[in-house]
Amino acid sequence: MRALRPISLALAVAALLVLAVSGPGVRWDLWSWRAGLGLFGGAAYLGIAAALVALVALALPRTRRAGLALPAIALALGLASVYFPFQFQRAARAVPPINDITTDTEHPPQFTTAPKPYPGAEFARQQRAAYPDLAGLTLPLPPREAFAKALAAAQAMGWEVVGEDAGSGRIEAVATTPWFAFRDDIAVRVAPEGTGSRIDVRSKSRVGRSDLGTNARRIRAYLERLK
Repeated sequence: MRALRPISLALAVAALLVLAVSGPGVRWDLWSWRAGLGLFGGAAYLGIAAALVALVALALPRTRRAGLALPAIALALGLASVYFPFQFQRAARAVPPINDITTDTEHPPQFTTAPKPYPGAEFARQQRAAYPDLAGLTLPLPPREAFAKALAAAQAMGWEVVGEDAGSGRIEAVATTPWFAFRDDIAVRVAPEGTGSRIDVRSKSRVGRSDLGTNARRIRAYLERLK
């Protein structure tokens, strides 16, 4: 029974290690993004196993007499390994399984450096239900000034600007997510509207079905910066 104590700690450490390498391995091209997500989820199962073994060790009088510190540490580490994948899954379930978000679903900004057709009416319907606040931004500036402001905001967001055309009011950029280094494409359109300019944004993930709300949050943050 005393073996439960080191076993629980070994499982907990393994869970943390798997969790720690899941994202960087994708970033460094050691494995695919699907493998990275698999490792991320696998860390949770290892963490659950570690926590269960630690609880058994804490419940048995013989192993308790050998010391509480080891299984208690294993329990804490195991639960920590479960927390992040659990939050990831929770975020995925809280939003619709769409990964192409725009402030203009009728005439979304287009990608010209790497054309990507808009998925269509069903995506638009799900977006309106999930993110009813997303809309284009009107600035009291002529298009040239609005374009310069939009470009500066894109650069301040840390995006990699891959295309810009002040004449057509087009900006294209790539944003990289922090953990798995997923590369998402962004298109910004600046067009005259009345005496000012309207700015519309589109953000699309390259992989996966759901973006966990990342694209909507990115667009909101960008528009707030412009304001």
